[in-house]
Amino acid sequence: MLFPRAAALLFLALAAALPARAAELVLSLAGQELRLDTAALLARPDAASITIPADVAYAMAERRYRAVPLRALLGGLQGVETVEAQASDGFASQIPGALLRDSPAEPWIAVEDPAAPWPALPGKAASAGPFYLVWRNPAAGDVRPEQWPYMLARLTAVAPPLRRWPQLAVAATLPDADPARHGAEVYVTQCLACHRMKGAGAGEMGPDLGAPMPALAYLTEPGLRALIRDSAAVRTWPGRQMPAFDEAALPPAELEALVAYLRHQAGRR
Repeated sequence: MLFPRAAALLFLALAAALPARAAELVLSLAGQELRLDTAALLARPDAASITIPADVAYAMAERRYRAVPLRALLGGLQGVETVEAQASDGFASQIPGALLRDSPAEPWIAVEDPAAPWPALPGKAASAGPFYLVWRNPAAGDVRPEQWPYMLARLTAVAPPLRRWPQLAVAATLPDADPARHGAEVYVTQCLACHRMKGAGAGEMGPDLGAPMPALAYLTEPGLRALIRDSAAVRTWPGRQMPAFDEAALPPAELEALVAYLRHQAGRR
C-alpha cells in the first residue's frame, strides 16, 4: 500500500506522462455552433507563422505565433454586426463586425500548441493560450488593447451593445455634441469587456460601474482618472487585474469623454 505522499507523487507523474488535452474554440455564428480543437486549427492549410511586432498581452514585446486568419475561419462575417469574444477568465470584448471584416488591420487566431506552450503572461501564472486574437497592422484599423482577447474560448455573433443593452445608452435628450455620447462608445470599447454598466455587459472580471451604486458616487473624478491611468498607483491587492491605460491606449479627449459618460450615468436612475 502506498503512503499518501507517494500515491500523490505517482499520480502527478502519470498525469505528466499523458498527452496534453487539446483545447477547443467555439464559434457561434448564423445560428450554428462549430467547435474546433487545437489540432484541427493547426492542421488547416491556411495556418501560418506570423510575427506580431508589439504584442499587447506580452508587454508590447515581439512575439511569433502559429495562427489562422480569422476572416477565413469565420467565412467573411457578412451581416454580422458585433462579435462577442469570450475568454475563460471572464473577459468578454464586444468587437464590431466591420472591424473584423473590413478593416485594413488583419485579425488572426493564434493557436497554442500543447507540445510547445507559450510563456506565462507578465504577472500571471498562465499563458495567453489556448487561443488569442491578435492583429497584424493594428494601427491601420485603430485596434484598441481590449480588442486583443487572450485565453479565448468562444466567438459569438451578437447584436450591437447599445441595442442589446439599452441601459448603456445616454439619454435621448442629450445634445449630439455632448462628450458623454462619445464616452458611451469609449466605455463599450475599453471598459465593458470587464465592467458591466447597470447589469449590461457580459464581462465578469471587474465590478459593475453603475450598480448597485454608480462609480462616481464613491469615487472623485480626479481619483477615477488616476485609477484609469494606473490602477496600481491608487489601490492594489493580490487579485488586482486592471491594466494601466496610458495616453496611447486612451487619449486625453477619450478619457474626458469617458468621465463625462460615467457622470451622466451617475445622474440617471
